[in-house]
Amino acid sequence: MEEQLSLQSNRDFRALVEDGASFLSSTLASRHRRFEEFFRELLAAAERGLQAMFTQTYGRLYAQNARLFQGLFGELRRHQQGARLSLDEALGEFWARLLERMLPLLNPQYQFPPEYLECVARQGEALRPFGDVPRKLRLQVTRAFVAARVFVQGLATGRDVVAKASKLPPSGECLRAAMRMSSCPLCRGTPALKPCNAFCLNVMKGCLARPAELDPEWNRFLDALIQVAERLEGSFNVELAADSIGVKISEGIMYLQENGVQTSAKVFQGCGTPRPAPARSRRAARDETKRRFRTYPPEEKPTTAAGTNLDRLVTDVKEKLRLMRGFWVTLPHTLCSDGKVAADVTDEDKCWNGQARGRYLPDVTGDGLVNQINNPEVEVDIGRPDLLTRQHILQLRVATSRLQGAYGGRDLDFQDTYEDGSGSGGGERYSEDWPAGGGGGSSHSGSRPPDSRSSRKDRPGKGSRQNHRVGGSSSRAASWGGPALPLLLLPALALPLLGW
Repeated sequence: MEEQLSLQSNRDFRALVEDGASFLSSTLASRHRRFEEFFRELLAAAERGLQAMFTQTYGRLYAQNARLFQGLFGELRRHQQGARLSLDEALGEFWARLLERMLPLLNPQYQFPPEYLECVARQGEALRPFGDVPRKLRLQVTRAFVAARVFVQGLATGRDVVAKASKLPPSGECLRAAMRMSSCPLCRGTPALKPCNAFCLNVMKGCLARPAELDPEWNRFLDALIQVAERLEGSFNVELAADSIGVKISEGIMYLQENGVQTSAKVFQGCGTPRPAPARSRRAARDETKRRFRTYPPEEKPTTAAGTNLDRLVTDVKEKLRLMRGFWVTLPHTLCSDGKVAADVTDEDKCWNGQARGRYLPDVTGDGLVNQINNPEVEVDIGRPDLLTRQHILQLRVATSRLQGAYGGRDLDFQDTYEDGSGSGGGERYSEDWPAGGGGGSSHSGSRPPDSRSSRKDRPGKGSRQNHRVGGSSSRAASWGGPALPLLLLPALALPLLGW
């Protein structure tokens, strides 16, 4: 009977702790799914909107080059799904390839072989064929999309930490104390007698001393999540960023149309005058490229995704996250306040004190691991580190660091050594891109990892005179404000261990 009661006490204690943490785990899991679905549908809606508007505006020309735009949205989707790739480089590659498509349309009287177009791509920064639009789009998209991705990953980290920490195996001393608290009244013939509230608190504080060590880092993690959530609906508005992709691209195309003669002259100066095209292949595409881009009227513009909108999602998640502060320290109080677990504090003389029916005399020990040295019910070795708890703390710390980086407009996977030559890392603000009082950090990126799509290699022209006119060996993505050296945050083996 004693062995059966011991096993039952073990099961009851584990179920009690998991049930106490169920609010956190279910809330974080459901909000993770909602935000993930919302961002996925938001990006899909932005792609559908661009396709519809470009088809109406440019017709056959867009249909012939649709894969270029589909490729850009494919990279954005991969980034949102967690692929370790640089948005800076993806956007730089897009603008470079767009210039390659536009230049022959603006100059149908010439031939543009691949070697010549490579020369053009390498001069992108000096040419600035799309004006300041690529830089503005890069700042807006990278900040918002990095913040969205890191926020979703943060919710998943919180969910996983709660799931694991609430299932930490209890010590033998904890199980003996839990059995004495819940099973001994049965042996005394008083099965309905509840443990005294103070007795329950001492047992639970001793049993949950290790998870309580999570609390300081847990609170910092929640604060970082809330701050990034506020960024997403404010200065790093991801809805605005997604909606503006098509508009910004169109602005860049318009700029190139209006300055096509000057841009072509700069290209010819840097790469040489191309050969004339055969008369039969000179298509009158110039008029089609001058067609203007049409944006949605306000009444047609989609304002929601996944059946909700960003304001509602952020308001809800901030409210729930604030309720989670101090959870690990207050968990013993939460469990012992349940009338099914312990007696009410007003029934001090009508509860089980561990020996008999009566008042529980020992003092309630303080919160946290260190205070358990004087716990009268559970012997806790405060000098022995718990590796699983330390792993959870490290996991929260890494997530908090990423969230703080995203809050400042930085992607810590790809940290530039400079931002637009400033060297300060402070970034820039554009009143037309961000609401007043917007984010202060700049968007950073680094070298593209092996698993991401790399740009085509620069190919020097064979025997063409542009080789003598183009200096440097930077790739096309770098010429549009591409990445520099990455910042190493943790040893390479630590990140796979923590699931990042």
